[in-house]
Amino acid sequence: MTNRRRRVPAMAPEDRRAALIAATIPLLREYGTAVSTRQIAEAAGVAEGTIFGVFPDKASLLRAALMSAFDPQRAVDALAAIGTHVELRARLVKAVTLMRKGMQANANLVGAPGKLMGDDAEFHEHMVKSRHSIAGGLAALIEPDRDRLRRSPEATAQLLLMLVAVSVHRGFGHGGEFGDMDDEEIVSVLLDGLLVRPSPTPSTESPS
Repeated sequence: MTNRRRRVPAMAPEDRRAALIAATIPLLREYGTAVSTRQIAEAAGVAEGTIFGVFPDKASLLRAALMSAFDPQRAVDALAAIGTHVELRARLVKAVTLMRKGMQANANLVGAPGKLMGDDAEFHEHMVKSRHSIAGGLAALIEPDRDRLRRSPEATAQLLLMLVAVSVHRGFGHGGEFGDMDDEEIVSVLLDGLLVRPSPTPSTESPS
């Protein structure tokens, strides 16, 4: 009996598009824009020509993959799933863990949009909306403790995002000196500040 290659079931164009994007994202994270369509086809389990039946060129596929990689909806859903039933500090540590994982996964993609698309207004708008969506998800987690904070939940969320960003992206700050911060320290800096011990009590004795 001769072996025959099993025919891959046909997929609807939108399903094929989604499958190609899903296969491209991890390769884009690993190889950047130098990833080849052959690598993508192998990862997706299709012939290389199949890509060009869905996308007009490689750049169009990489652009779609970047848009998907920076889609905030998964992060927003994950933040909402944390809920507000736990104490604020524990709530925020969970949020920081989620955000750092997402930022670290996409850390190598930060420079890719400029190389691939230049000054792309649509992508820039997408990134702005993404940051606003994630900040909104964080603010919703913080909202029940509004009266305990000297800043609004929205401002607190922005500060937390900045702390997470400097802990992940070594280009921020001075030589990436914040890269050793863990999730608990990030939340502690936000809620407690940087003092590790109380200020010394001024002496009331008169000088001799």
